[in-house]
Amino acid sequence: MRFGATFPTTEIGDDPVAIRDFAQAAEGLGYSHIVAYDHVLGAEHAGREPKLWGPYTEAHPFHEPFVLLGFLAGVTSTIEFETAIIILPQRQTVLVAKQAAEVDVLSGGRLRLGVGTGWNPVEYEALGVPWEGRGARFDDQIALLRQLWAEPVLDVTTPLHKIDRAGILPRPRRPIPLWLGGSSNVALRRAARVGDGFTFASAGRKTVELVERLRGLLETEGRDPATFPIEFTLMYGLGEARWAAVLEGARAAGIDYVSINAMSTTAAWTGMDAPGLHTVAEHIGALERFMQVAASA
Repeated sequence: MRFGATFPTTEIGDDPVAIRDFAQAAEGLGYSHIVAYDHVLGAEHAGREPKLWGPYTEAHPFHEPFVLLGFLAGVTSTIEFETAIIILPQRQTVLVAKQAAEVDVLSGGRLRLGVGTGWNPVEYEALGVPWEGRGARFDDQIALLRQLWAEPVLDVTTPLHKIDRAGILPRPRRPIPLWLGGSSNVALRRAARVGDGFTFASAGRKTVELVERLRGLLETEGRDPATFPIEFTLMYGLGEARWAAVLEGARAAGIDYVSINAMSTTAAWTGMDAPGLHTVAEHIGALERFMQVAASA
């Protein structure tokens, strides 16, 4: 099992030196990858109908994932990068293909592109994309991304996309892994059909139950669950006393990756004690402590 470090986007600030230090510390501590979250806009939650249910508001900063990972690629050597997740339907498909290809090329093939549909219709509206029909758009985008990365010239017409004898350069030197995320039955079924892996934003017994459901769906699709990688996200605020038990359960369930998220915003939203980390040094200290516990668990 390999461990990932969630980039603390809402708390790390905008000093490039601090961001560099976090990434280099994660690499030096033996983390296999850095996880970047995605929101183009933050929105006020008050007075919305339907209500916005996610943890982030207009007060939470988000570094743009592709720009961030391009920077991190230049200050690291071996650590991999994962988006968990890019909110794909609110973005232009061809531009995502271009940006992801560029990160993968400049990092030497270190990108794992996690994609999903998100939870914030305010973002969709502001970006000029309808909230309704996002699932169908998402399915169309996944197929098109793979074509753009593999083929020099495309002549494609679908209900949602048209490419008239054109392609992107540079293209990645290998197929970029396309991972999906979420917890709904729709997300699990989609992943079983077309995903290269799956990231859960949680860990523990209930998440293991979702894993078993996903593996059953993979078998239904004629795919081997043993070759389909899965990632858990472990909240730092869960506390050291419970980390070992969660990791033991993840190992028993055959989970491939576990990422540690030390952001107080996410912890508070899930009802856990907020870690209360305010500086990059404190976040690096959290990475050190988790790795010590994980190594002995």
